[in-house]
Order: sequence, then C-alpha cells, then structure tokens
Amino acid sequence: MKKFLVLIFAFLISFSPTAHADLPGMPPVLDKNDIYSADRPNALSDVVKGMPELVYVPNFQSSTVSVIDPKTYKIIKTIKTKKGPQHVVPSWDLKTLWVNDNKGNYLTPINPRTVTAGKDIYVHDPYNLYFTPNGKYAIVMAESDKQIVFRDPQTMAIKKTVKVPCAGVNHADWSLDGTFFVVTCEFTGTLLKVDTAKMKVIAKKDLPSRSKMGPMPQDIKISPDGKTFYIADMSSDGIWVMPADNFGQLNFIKTGKGAHGLYVTRDSKNLLITNREEGSVSVMRFSDQKLISKWKIPGGGSPDMGNISADGKYFWVSGRYDDEVYVFDIDRGKCIKKIKVGNEPHGLTIYPLPGRYSLGHTGILR
Repeated sequence: MKKFLVLIFAFLISFSPTAHADLPGMPPVLDKNDIYSADRPNALSDVVKGMPELVYVPNFQSSTVSVIDPKTYKIIKTIKTKKGPQHVVPSWDLKTLWVNDNKGNYLTPINPRTVTAGKDIYVHDPYNLYFTPNGKYAIVMAESDKQIVFRDPQTMAIKKTVKVPCAGVNHADWSLDGTFFVVTCEFTGTLLKVDTAKMKVIAKKDLPSRSKMGPMPQDIKISPDGKTFYIADMSSDGIWVMPADNFGQLNFIKTGKGAHGLYVTRDSKNLLITNREEGSVSVMRFSDQKLISKWKIPGGGSPDMGNISADGKYFWVSGRYDDEVYVFDIDRGKCIKKIKVGNEPHGLTIYPLPGRYSLGHTGILR
C-alpha cells in the first residue's frame, strides 16, 4: 500500500503545473527565491577577475565607443565602429563585449581584458543581442527586419530565423527556468512569448493603450523570485506588471514620463526605472511593488540604458539626447556626476559585473 501511495504521489507531481525541468544545459538556479543571487556585490566569476573596471558607452551618431575610467570619470579610450552602435553586450561566457551596430550591420567584439576591438562580423540589423540561458545560441533582435535570429554564440552563423508578428522587436528577458522568454515590440505595443528550445513564438499580447500614441514597450525584467515580469512602457509613463505564469494578465504602475530602462539592485530589493522624458530614475521596492523614491537629474536629462557597478554602489546610465552619461549614488539616491561623451549615447555597460553567465543586453547576469 505504501509503495502504491508513493507511485500515486510521484504521478501527481509529474503533472503539477509547477513541476517542470529547467532548460537543458542551463546552469542550475542557485536560489529559486532569488534569481539574481549570483549577482551580489563584487561576486565576480573567475573568468572576469583581473579585468579593468571600465564603462563602455556606444555613441550612435558618432560611431564610437567611449571608454570611461569610473574612478576618475575620464574617457581613457575611444573605439571606432562601423556605423551606428546601439548597445555594448557581455557574451554568455563573459569573455567578450559585443558592440551592436545595426546601422552598419556589424557586431564588433571587444576584449575587456585588453580593451581592444577585434575583427567585425557582418550581421544584418543587430539592434540588440541576447544569449539563451544555456549558452547554446546568441539571439539577434533584428528590429527593422522584424526577426528574432538565433545564431552561433561564437561565429554568429545563423541557426534559425524567426519572423515575428509585430514591429520594433528589441528587448527580452527569460523565465526563471529558462524555458521561455518574453519579448517587447516597441512600434506595435506588443509582447511575445517565445519557447527557448523550440525557437518559436507561442503567444502574443497587445498592450492596452493609455495614451494617444498607444503603448510603446521598452526594457523588460523578471522579478528576483521569478514570478513577475516588469515591462517599461515609454508612452504610458510607467511599467506593466505581468505574472510569469499568466502571460497577458496585466496591471500598471505609473513611474514617470518616458519609462525606459529597468535594473535590479545588487541586493535584489529594488528595481530602478529610468524615466527618459523627465530626467529621473524611479525606485520600486519588489516586496510590495511600491515606489519608494525618485532621483532627479539636476538640470534635467534623458536617462536611457546602463547598468549598476560591480560593488552595487553606483548606477551608470546614458543620457541619450544630451550627449552625456549620468552617475547615481544608489545609497544617497543622488546624481553625482555628468560626463560628456559622443553624440547620442545609448546602451552602455560597466564591466566586469558579478554573475556566472550573461543573458545579454547591457549586462543581464545570473
């Protein structure tokens, strides 16, 4: 009888909606209650130890990457790119920084140990770049082509091209188990759910309209417990809240004009939201989804994309339409520095960063 009950229990567990396997080949989640537990201050992988801590700023109109020393706030190097760099993206294995140049149709590798650029690789329309959690594929968000392109993470050879039913495909983040990711389509106000292993769009949701312009989703980030996706909506001036297990069910939190980029603090307690059209950063507490602070840039600005320093003390973000970079002291909740860079800086990253592997963008590490 006991053996029979054990078999019944095992059978029921196997069909439980919460029982599922992680994406094959993905490094195991260290803490199911905190997907970012490997990102604690200065928890650097052996792969990146010894790399100089620098800030890499792609200047879209200048076709350059400004390299800044975060200790002196000085530009120490300028790297030329083909034409129109958008983001600087850490590779899955943490060894390379890829510069996405969708205007010139190239990916340019930078060695972050020597701070030197390698040979450009022709890739059509690489607006943004991600990596599957198991490191099997690089994923190019081909915004103009309306494609999600799965590629070899080293050679960038095409493995599969997925046509998407929306316009402006550009940002993404993965579920806790890595089996699916959610993609934002900026120009049609659409969310897509994509099966990672099958490389297939499995669901679509048009966001509700809250403005005359309609929705304009930007960055997306999953909560530390893996239960909630947060989606910045630039034209709605806030973030959409969506359960990870209920695609398309949405609530809204107003944050500020032009909500754009999303960043998880290194203690996993708060979400930083850049409000590009009002020159501020909102701080949302994950535990109760309450806005607890707003940091305003003195004299205004256009905070876009960036990342948090390895020690967790500073938030670096590009000023997209002011040709500058902003540095925020997180504990003080204050903008402490503006640094002039090239024309139209976009997806900057500070590197190296804590974590075991990268999902891409400006440094989504787990």
